[in-house]
Amino acid sequence: MAELIPTTVVGSYPQPEWLVDRENLRSRLPPRVRVRELWRVPEPFLEQAQDDATLVAIREMERAGVDIITDGEIRRESYSNRFATALEGLDLDHPGTALDRTGHPNPVPRVVGPVRRARPVEVRDLEFLRRNTDRRIKITVPGPFTVAQQAQNDYYPDDRALALDLAAAINEEIKDLFAAGADVVQIDEPYLQARAEKARAYGVEVINRALEGVQGTTALHMCFGYAAIVHDRPGQYAFLPELSECVVQQISIETAQPNLDLSALSALPGKTIILGVLNLGDTRVETAQEVAGRLREALRYVEPERLIAAPDCGMKYLPRDVAFGKLQAMVEGAAIVRRELS
Repeated sequence: MAELIPTTVVGSYPQPEWLVDRENLRSRLPPRVRVRELWRVPEPFLEQAQDDATLVAIREMERAGVDIITDGEIRRESYSNRFATALEGLDLDHPGTALDRTGHPNPVPRVVGPVRRARPVEVRDLEFLRRNTDRRIKITVPGPFTVAQQAQNDYYPDDRALALDLAAAINEEIKDLFAAGADVVQIDEPYLQARAEKARAYGVEVINRALEGVQGTTALHMCFGYAAIVHDRPGQYAFLPELSECVVQQISIETAQPNLDLSALSALPGKTIILGVLNLGDTRVETAQEVAGRLREALRYVEPERLIAAPDCGMKYLPRDVAFGKLQAMVEGAAIVRRELS
């Protein structure tokens, strides 16, 4: 029998200061176009430096005891732009503008033709992760609804049409990632929450298109935005029960920082819940008992077989020692609840 309440991460882990200008990273909105000036290492040596930093992230997640790890998204300037800016049909040299979820304008790719995936984008990242750990592994791709919201559409008749072509491109990538050895592929869709009305119109449709014919365990992450950037958290999701209609198996949500009313989980019967138990808006490291308390609360609404522990969101903006300490607390907290259940 699979172990109850395994632990995972949402995606990102802090990038080392020698690799990325973290002050620059923190002082701006998450990049939607390429921002090469974030990298401290010159281009000829950058891939090797990213590989080395990825190994550090892998080992830290292993050492913390996390069951299902990622590559820490060390090679990414943001969770979405590595994939999005690799697609055909975008003008990256003359970016457009879109309002970020904070309400501020952010430079974004301009869609000027049919969006297509010309090549695998994250397959090498996945293969590197697979070669360097014997743990279960997860990799994330940005979801079609969110990528459409993070672009200026100068070609398609509407955002739904753009999102459907993005979904087709993401579908090809997901199939290649499973073929390369992924145990879980996660779609990141924070804009389902940020733009709930549009999401209700076509969000589930485009997610299901992205997962059409996919064989393997799939997850969907939805959050209120990076804690370092978006400081106000509502106590409930504007878009959540709707996800019961999508084919994804696991739903990843943040609950620690917004102090979410977990009765909302009752609306997702049959879905595995990846529960955010680490508040990334606070650099204080939780105790294992705090984590255990958050998991016990979720067990009032979700059977233990459908529960996975995780941070609220990607850990990219945290100091590395804080991120590591929080992961250790999460692993210990899950172990406490596991012992209680057995």
